[in-house]
Amino acid sequence: MAYQELSVNGSPRQTAAVERVVEARLPTVHGEFRAIGYMDRRTNQEQVALVHGDITAHGALTRVHSECLTGEVFGSNHCECGDQLGTAMRMMVADGSGILVYIQGHEGRGIGLLAKLKAMHLQQAEGLDTVEANLALGLPVDDREYTVAVEILNDLGVESVRLLSNNPLKREALEANGITIAERIPLLIPPNKENHRYLLAKRKRLDHSLPHLDGLLG
Repeated sequence: MAYQELSVNGSPRQTAAVERVVEARLPTVHGEFRAIGYMDRRTNQEQVALVHGDITAHGALTRVHSECLTGEVFGSNHCECGDQLGTAMRMMVADGSGILVYIQGHEGRGIGLLAKLKAMHLQQAEGLDTVEANLALGLPVDDREYTVAVEILNDLGVESVRLLSNNPLKREALEANGITIAERIPLLIPPNKENHRYLLAKRKRLDHSLPHLDGLLG
C-alpha cells in the first residue's frame, strides 16, 4: 500500500511501499527485541524495525530514529543521538512493549555523512550553528522524510502510537500520513559541554521541545 510522502518542509514526493523481508530474534544489552528487516523499493535501501513485546494494543511506545553514525557508533558528544537510542530501547523494555523504527539515509538530518562532517567543521571553525552551517553549504536545514516509517508502522498493524520525540515536525509528518499520535513523550538527555550549544540551536531554530535546557547560556 502506498502513501503520500511528506517531507518535514511539507513538500510532496513520489511514494512506494516497503517490503518485509526477514525477521529474527535480537537480544540486546537493553532487552530482547524482534528485528524485522525491510527493503524500501523506492531507494533499494535496507531498513529495520525493532519490536519488543505485544504491540497490538493502542498507543504502543514508539521511536522513529534517524541514523547517526557519529553519535551511535563512535559515541560523539556533539549530539544526543546515541543516548536517545539507548534510552528509548530501555523505556520500551520497561514499558513491556515498543517499536523502534530505525531509518537509514537520515544521517545529518538527511544531508549525508560527509556533508554532516563539513557542517560540523563550519560550526567549529566559524562558530556557525547547525542551521547556519547547512545553509552555508547550500544544503537543506532538514531533508528528512518519514514515508518509510509510516509504511513500516502500517505493516506492523499499528493504529496509534505514543511517540518518543522532541521534534514537532516529525509528529506532523507522521500524522499527515495517517499515523495517530496518542501522546508525545519527551526524550530528554542531559546536555554536556560539547552539545549544549547544538541543542540550544535545535530548540531556537528548529522548534524542538527541550525544556530541560532552560537556564543554559548559548
